Amino acid sequence: LEGGLEDEAVNRRFLERASKGVDRITHILDDLDTITRLESSQIEIHQTKFSITELANEIIDDLQLRANKKSVHLKKIFQGEIFVKADRGRIAQVFTNLITNSIHYGKEQGETEIRIYKLDNVVSIEISDNGGGINEEHLPRLFERFYRVDKSRARHEGGTGLGLAIVKHIIDSHDQTIAVRSTVDVGSTFTFTLEKG
Repeated sequence: LEGGLEDEAVNRRFLERASKGVDRITHILDDLDTITRLESSQIEIHQTKFSITELANEIIDDLQLRANKKSVHLKKIFQGEIFVKADRGRIAQVFTNLITNSIHYGKEQGETEIRIYKLDNVVSIEISDNGGGINEEHLPRLFERFYRVDKSRARHEGGTGLGLAIVKHIIDSHDQTIAVRSTVDVGSTFTFTLEKG
């Protein structure tokens, strides 16, 4: 509108910026829709028996390119097949959110560890990074919708502030637990459980 239409360099740059803005708004709306439906129990959880280690491998493969861009090593600490009873699609969402966060907030050339092991009647999944960690005062509010530890950084990173709230709702809807422990300058670990399959 300001005369940039005829300038190819300007109009391409503008369209690319507009496209990213639309993608971000779409992502926010998708997250808002998901959390609204989760909070009002409109999303049904379809539990089936499946291999959690196979799912973890799939998500790790999907996120490898993103990890490579930040030189983050995705380290798997699990062997063989471990079965759980859960909603596979929703648990894929949990994995994706937690591993994506660990890549975003971990350090350059850092490491994300994905550990899966059996306990008595549950399977425990841990996702750890060796990034900057989270100050203890933020931990109780970490799973609240729109809560951000570092507001300026989160905005720059392009997060919606809904990812961890969605993760918690999904795990709660499976009648399981999720927890976080973190030490500043050491890293963070998110741990959730699922029913053994």
